[in-house]
Amino acid sequence: MTLTVRQKIFVCMGLLVLVIGGSHAITNQVYMGSLFDQFRKEEINAAFLNASPGDQVEILKTYVLGKMEFFWLGKWVFFLATGLFFSLWISGVLTLPLRKLIAAIERVAQGDLEVNVPVQSKDEYGKVIQTFNDMTLRLREAEDARRRLVADVAHELRTPLSIMQLKLENAQQAGQYVPPEMLLRLHDEVIRLSLLVEDLHVLSLAEAGRLALDRKPLDLTARLKQIVEDVKMEADENGLEIHLSSNTGPVTVMADPRRITQVFINLLTNAIRYTPEHGKISVEIEDKVMFRNTVYARVSVIDTGIGIAAEDLPHLFDRFYRVEKARSRHTGGTGLGLSIAHHFVRAHGGFIHVASQPNQGTIFTVYLPLGNHP
Repeated sequence: MTLTVRQKIFVCMGLLVLVIGGSHAITNQVYMGSLFDQFRKEEINAAFLNASPGDQVEILKTYVLGKMEFFWLGKWVFFLATGLFFSLWISGVLTLPLRKLIAAIERVAQGDLEVNVPVQSKDEYGKVIQTFNDMTLRLREAEDARRRLVADVAHELRTPLSIMQLKLENAQQAGQYVPPEMLLRLHDEVIRLSLLVEDLHVLSLAEAGRLALDRKPLDLTARLKQIVEDVKMEADENGLEIHLSSNTGPVTVMADPRRITQVFINLLTNAIRYTPEHGKISVEIEDKVMFRNTVYARVSVIDTGIGIAAEDLPHLFDRFYRVEKARSRHTGGTGLGLSIAHHFVRAHGGFIHVASQPNQGTIFTVYLPLGNHP
């Protein structure tokens, strides 16, 4: 049975009372026995025996009280010292985990995030230490993510800037007329930079919970039909079949139409990009799906593409994450699309689930809460 800190203190104080009480009883019994033996040897004489019973009692009383004064004084000093020593020992034992935790906190305050305090109990101290260890783990993950983000942003910005710099330097050194084709190439890189900066800005707002949403009743079925029509031309160019299926009528959710459109554009664009020719992409919508006591609209984007390995799935919604060479910078964009989709859906109170196997396709499932809408 696991005891709480309060129960441990109660048990320790009970042991202290038991020890002091037992010591008191034993010392009293032993001392009183020796005292009467000493009285028999020292005071029982002819004068004591010839005294009246009342005087004998007074003689015994005076003798015992006189001896007990020093006994009680010594006993109280002993008990006081024992109590203080026991209390000091108990307080040291009970506060040892806290002292270890304080030392670890001081190390974290100095910037050392590689701190892990051993959890040696299941009481309140153990829970606090476990929470502290979880916190330092999250801090390490956040620091690693920050470093990766800085490196990734630097990498993403370096390529278009290098291209622009090279083109401009060549034009400057040549001292010749700049053809429109070169300006068009430079303009494409400027657009790429602008989109990257805008995506990073929107993603930062979403992660901080500061993304402004213009929620309004949205017919999700009609919006998905329009999105499928918008990407159908790109799918046809890649030799892919794409269609929307629904077993229900209009599905109304409270959502920001622009943000939700971006979610499904990102998912369908990925499906088109990573599905080989003659493949199929299906968009399925379901109404009133129960999950953990909440009613959702469920939209599944199903492709017959190259799939995703199991070890990559947990990182799929991380910023700038790409899967192997198949999802390179040139074929996979900036690596922000899925992360943005993930945070947009979370901002609406929903979530995204992904299931995939290599060479067997991928299913992205978006859950959006229906709320009070029928």
